[in-house]
Parts: sequence; structure tokens; C-alpha cells
Amino acid sequence: MIAALGHTLAASGVTDEARALISELRQRVGARYVPPFNIAMVYAGLGEKDETFEWLEKASACRSLWLIFLNVHPMFADLRSDPRFKALARRMGLPVVTA
Repeated sequence: MIAALGHTLAASGVTDEARALISELRQRVGARYVPPFNIAMVYAGLGEKDETFEWLEKASACRSLWLIFLNVHPMFADLRSDPRFKALARRMGLPVVTA
């Protein structure tokens, strides 16, 4: 829920609070499992593509179940035209969509 809130805040322009939630999530990584997909969600809301792809790659490395929705998840719609998105989808065996 923290990641969903972070994405919503970021997409609404409340970036300072969204960044605070990213910080909170990243601090929790050492103490408990935080899905990399969740951190990618917040970065996507901020429009920070490099960071989003960094965390999507981490999600792929740990075989995150949530990645099966990558092609249809609205939080990642702005990334679908990026060649990195297509490469990630190919590696995962997902259909490659065009923006």
C-alpha cells in the first residue's frame, strides 16, 4: 500500500512525499522483504525512467509475480515505448507491445 500511495502522490505532483515513501521502502529492505516491483511503481509515478528500470530489472531477477502484468499495468504505460521495456518483456517471455 505504501508503494501505491507513493505512485499516486508522485503522479499527482506531490513529489517530496513520494520520495519520502521511497526512502521508507528502501530502509525497510534491510529488515524485511520489499518487492522491487513496488519501488519501481513509485519511481514510475515520478517519471524517473532510469530508476524505474533499475528496480524492474531487480524485480525480474527475483522473478516477481507482479511482472506478468507489466504490459497492461497502467502505472507503466509511459514506459512501453522505451526500448528497455521491450527488452525486459522479451526476456520475460511476454509479448512485446507497441506504445
